[in-house]
Amino acid sequence: MIELYNETCFECSKVITRKYSTSFSLGIKAFDRKFHYPIYAVYGFVRYADEIVDSFHQYDKVKLISKFRDDTFEAIDNGISLNPVLHSFQLIVKQYGIDLPLIDAFLKSMEMDLDKTTYSKEGYDVYIYGSAEVIGLMCLKIFCEGDGAMYQQLIPGARKLGAAFQKVNFLRDIKSDFLDRGRVYFPGINFSSFSIADKQSIEKDIQQDFDDSLLAIRQLPESARKGVYIAYVYYLELFRKIKNSPLEIIAEKRVRVSDKRKLWLMAQALVTDKLRSIG
Repeated sequence: MIELYNETCFECSKVITRKYSTSFSLGIKAFDRKFHYPIYAVYGFVRYADEIVDSFHQYDKVKLISKFRDDTFEAIDNGISLNPVLHSFQLIVKQYGIDLPLIDAFLKSMEMDLDKTTYSKEGYDVYIYGSAEVIGLMCLKIFCEGDGAMYQQLIPGARKLGAAFQKVNFLRDIKSDFLDRGRVYFPGINFSSFSIADKQSIEKDIQQDFDDSLLAIRQLPESARKGVYIAYVYYLELFRKIKNSPLEIIAEKRVRVSDKRKLWLMAQALVTDKLRSIG
């Protein structure tokens, strides 16, 4: 009955994804069905690690993330875990050959959140790689289904897309990160004196990441391409809203895209061949 246990664990990761992110849940629906459980498994894993460092303030987060790390690699070594999130994740790690250094880099970035509040350019790059770019690479491993040449070719674009998503999150959440967690991720930025020039400089960097990632999206297998493109469109829309928002709005509240707008964007992406018309 291990198949029933496996399915139940994947369903747990599916519930986590749907509860935490409407954007990614909608995007996943556009993937070929064979990719649904694998992407849910990756999302559930990274979401729960992030939840430890961002939300469990009344608990010993150092101990929790350390145990989560140990349990993750134990699950991979043993091929089983009684934690349904880790069990579904380890199944995907083994099925698609997800590299262990990617997982280690991700967990190191989560551990950085426990005591880092400001970042140098070097530290920022390390954090972006571990917290976002490697997630793009995990997903790319899944989409390439063992095609090593395709994977190597699309690595730069996958990293750029993951970085763009994370930087948009940082810009959107700059107030809450500073006030609730004491963090400012962007190097050289002081939230108390956050300026229009600061915002424009960050936006220029993010736009370049979006631009650089689009070519790689076009080259993904058809079974994955539209789902990734929908996530790209959602984040690009959020980024455009942030760019068009005055500085005081960004510094005071969280900009978001409505669920109604997300559904419209998804429908538009599914019925038009945007990948060929957008440069």
